[in-house]
Amino acid sequence: MSNSQNAPVVTLAEGRPLRDPTQSEVLYGTHVKGGALSLLQDTALIETLAHFPRERIPERVVHAKAAGAWGEFECTHDITDWCTAAPFREVGKKTEVLARISTVAGERGSSDTLRDIRGFALKFKTEEGNWDFVGNDLPVFFIRDPIKFPSLNRSHKRHPQTGVADASMFWDFHNNNQEGVHTLLQLFGPRGVPASLKNVNAFGNHTFKFGKVEDGTFKYVKIHFKPTAGIKTLTDDEAVKLAGSDPDYHIKDMYNSIAKGDFPQWTMYLQVMDPKDAENYRFNPFDITKTWSHKDYPLQPVGKLTLNRNADNYFAEVEQAAFSPSTLIPGIGPSPDPMLHARMFSYPDAARYRVGPNYQQLPCNAAKHVYAPYQRDGPMRLDGNYGADPDYVRSTFRKVSQGPKDLEGEKWVGQVQPFPGEVTDDDFVQPRDLWELFKKNGEDEVLIKNLSGHVGKALPQVQKETVAMFRKVNDEIADRLQKALDEKKQDPDHLPPTTTVLADRSR
Repeated sequence: MSNSQNAPVVTLAEGRPLRDPTQSEVLYGTHVKGGALSLLQDTALIETLAHFPRERIPERVVHAKAAGAWGEFECTHDITDWCTAAPFREVGKKTEVLARISTVAGERGSSDTLRDIRGFALKFKTEEGNWDFVGNDLPVFFIRDPIKFPSLNRSHKRHPQTGVADASMFWDFHNNNQEGVHTLLQLFGPRGVPASLKNVNAFGNHTFKFGKVEDGTFKYVKIHFKPTAGIKTLTDDEAVKLAGSDPDYHIKDMYNSIAKGDFPQWTMYLQVMDPKDAENYRFNPFDITKTWSHKDYPLQPVGKLTLNRNADNYFAEVEQAAFSPSTLIPGIGPSPDPMLHARMFSYPDAARYRVGPNYQQLPCNAAKHVYAPYQRDGPMRLDGNYGADPDYVRSTFRKVSQGPKDLEGEKWVGQVQPFPGEVTDDDFVQPRDLWELFKKNGEDEVLIKNLSGHVGKALPQVQKETVAMFRKVNDEIADRLQKALDEKKQDPDHLPPTTTVLADRSR
């Protein structure tokens, strides 16, 4: 129904046309001049007030703040001789993609230019279901045992007593879980804060299986997305300034870029390992704290990702979007990485809590072709709930067809070193190489400046342990970090730590 100007008529949620959405119904006649009483019969008022405090869904515990957009992936290179997953079946094939690029530790209202890992999530909507790529902008991660995951994230968030971020808590966790030192060097190095989300370098982190469903064979792969716009970063000073003046800088920059046709673009590459190599590779190929050498396994281009359409409604298309590494398609499978397996449970579990048990039916999450009659009912069911179709398996009243075979199991990994294992010198080899690369590129000063700026906010005993941790990487890092920390203490403008973690509660 519409008026003479063809404008939509405002209604209640059940469809009743509303005379005036700006006025509530009241009853006059109180003893106070001008006084009135609201009425329970005023459905418009009650509906408006009751819906308002229910407009928010719980924000993500991690990756709460993000930019999002739609786009497409185009296959540019033929890999069908060893992988037949839907997006790669022919050169030139295009697949619709929903992207979400996020910070990790901060809440939705936090600044998006703070030093933090950036999440990089993609939902490929293929003819054989959705495939979710859920990665980060750093090639490695802080931990490899999933039981530490809640503790890791708590240590990067707010202190339980003060309610503010706490450097002592941050560094105390890492001092006692030193397998993350490689990621710490990456985070506090020159690439810790991208200049724009168009400059984000994305990694799948985990090892995955790509293969052929026809015979079950597969290769192990590491997934990379390299930005066409190049890798550009902000300095600590630039990032902090933007955090105060424009805390939504990255989100606005990506939205405006897409709106004016300057589409963000990435090239997808794969590192490809034969399963037999997993037995004897220098490092455990499924350890998320390690990388594969590009000399051993060079990058192979596969396709182009282009983000070319902004969401019409942020809440509906980005905030309600749910991504999980468990969302796989025929031809793509998980590797024997405990961190990956834990995320395959945790991410959908979080979405069912945060959005609801039928979150997969929302348009942003819905696959192109779905017939899942054994997943029925529940709050906010959006489809016809499969009508009279049986909701139990092997019914004689409705025959169903089987899907394709999956990739074969892990038959090559029996000789891989124990996992996850204790921290050993192997955990400091790649950080040591990264430090030498920083020095070669003249980026060592940036690392020391960024590290000392953050470590210097921690308590003295925590600083001491942090220096000792970096000494395991290289004496020079430790010496230069200690010197920078000592100089900060002499600075009259340096603020001492205000943490409340000082009390030793271990006794």
